[in-house]
Amino acid sequence: MRAILVAIGLAASALAGCGKQAVRAAEKEFLADQVMVFDDDPHESSSDDHIRTNREGAAGGHGAGGGGCGCN
Repeated sequence: MRAILVAIGLAASALAGCGKQAVRAAEKEFLADQVMVFDDDPHESSSDDHIRTNREGAAGGHGAGGGGCGCN
């Protein structure tokens, strides 16, 4: 019984420690690699964004600058 509790405690502590570490600046270059991009064809994704904008009226959200004041 004690071995089971110890095993459960170790498993819980191992799972609790996952994902609590922030990504360092030196590691972010690997996450921004071209391999991490899901869209293979930039023209196709641009066309899909254009169609989605016209159909749904959902524009933006792609990292474009500007704060809505019209000064850009």
